[in-house]
Amino acid sequence: MISVRSICKSFGEHRVLDRVSLEVAKGEVVCIIGPSGSGKSTLLRCINGLEGYDAGEVAIDGVPVRRDLASIHELRSEVGMVFQRFNLFPHRTALENVMEGPVYVKRAPRTEARERAAALLAKVGLAHKLDAYPAKLSGGQQQRVAIARALAMQPKAILFDEPTSALDPELVGEVLRVMLALAREGMTMIVVTHEMSFAAEVAHRVLFLDDGQVVEEGTAQHILANPQHERTRDFLQRVLKPV
Repeated sequence: MISVRSICKSFGEHRVLDRVSLEVAKGEVVCIIGPSGSGKSTLLRCINGLEGYDAGEVAIDGVPVRRDLASIHELRSEVGMVFQRFNLFPHRTALENVMEGPVYVKRAPRTEARERAAALLAKVGLAHKLDAYPAKLSGGQQQRVAIARALAMQPKAILFDEPTSALDPELVGEVLRVMLALAREGMTMIVVTHEMSFAAEVAHRVLFLDDGQVVEEGTAQHILANPQHERTRDFLQRVLKPV
């Protein structure tokens, strides 16, 4: 479903992605781990067309993802994205935030969009918060609204960019439970995360990215329990056993 072939991306003189390749099948969950600044977020942004790339190729179901294509907005709507920060509209309720994309991008009838938004908020455990504004929601609740908003576009896949990194520790679990349920339902997902227990439980594959390159790739068991590369071992020791 998602094909990334030897993409390169630089910001000025700094090469952020250096010939990165990744293939993700329908229904597969791939977790990307690595230190800050390794290019993980940039990779996600290139996949859904939020960021351009300098060389290589990205395709969704065989259709190229390039910012200069007239179809880029349609392609982008097929790949949802959940960010570190929730990016909800502060002046709109939870229900209105979830309705926004279907109504203004896909031109769905408001009644239909409202019904689907309410169902999705119920799906993520927020049926009682339809009329709440973001300022009245906890961080975990706001992130679950963001997940419902991504689902409202009926995407082929969802990209998660460290979705729990901005949350207090006690709120992480409620977001991960929603993501786990999506994985079990067969949603295609690429997840940038530092939650190693989550990666171990749901990932079909794990990629370790460092300095813009894929250093190691394999099953969660292989990468997390028996990494072969010294850089991967060093990173996991620091993450799992912080000094």
